Amino acid sequence: MLTFIGLGLYDERSITVEGQAALRAADAAYAELYTSKLVGASIEDVADYHDVDIEVRDRAGVEQHPEDILDAAEDRDVAFLTAGDTMISTTHVDLRLRAHERGIETRVIHGTTAQTATSSLTGLQNYRFGKATTLPFAYAHGGDGVPQSVLDTVADNRERGLHTVVYLDIKVGRGPDGDDPEHEEYMTADHAAGQLAEHLPDTLGVVVARAGSPEPLVAADRLSALADREFGDPLHLLVIPGDLHPIESDALRELGGAPAELVEY
Repeated sequence: MLTFIGLGLYDERSITVEGQAALRAADAAYAELYTSKLVGASIEDVADYHDVDIEVRDRAGVEQHPEDILDAAEDRDVAFLTAGDTMISTTHVDLRLRAHERGIETRVIHGTTAQTATSSLTGLQNYRFGKATTLPFAYAHGGDGVPQSVLDTVADNRERGLHTVVYLDIKVGRGPDGDDPEHEEYMTADHAAGQLAEHLPDTLGVVVARAGSPEPLVAADRLSALADREFGDPLHLLVIPGDLHPIESDALRELGGAPAELVEY
């Protein structure tokens, strides 16, 4: 059995009760941290809290050379861990399909996602979100500024009145000069807002920082204004709202401090 377990958003206690039971019962546990991380705990904290040994795998060890994970799962119970939900945004469908090709049974135990937390924290209704996008570091996409695909996604959603989640790039184990085991970099919301403000200067943006923590932050303002603020420790993401329902407008004023003129309906 290969069990994919989402650890949730914040620390070693964010996992569901079902996920905790499966992790503690597993014969072996692997984790990847290159697509996201727990902002309130290290993987050592997770291992100590649940009294298990966890081997951290890099991208190549999961996506290109997962044979030892699959070998272990052929005759033992193996847990594969990610932050958030293991099959939402951080997707490992390929590893699951490889397991099925070898006749290995799989299951998924879900965790809280940044998308659902964002809707809950901001008051923006989840069924009013369109396609999400990711803003990469300039060195990661080989160009300057905001990729056209990101701008197109925001424009297409806004044309339909829909909100856009802009996930912010994470680089672990790979930096501007290529592979680097020591490199760990998280794009901040002020940086992202500054880049987007060059194209959408007076557009409303909503920052969500440290979702899932005891003290998450929500801030709503013009992108140009958000670019001049600091939002503390990662992880951050940015939302570009579309048309606002009256309740959403009230929520952004009350929960995010949005200027009244930006959220009129």
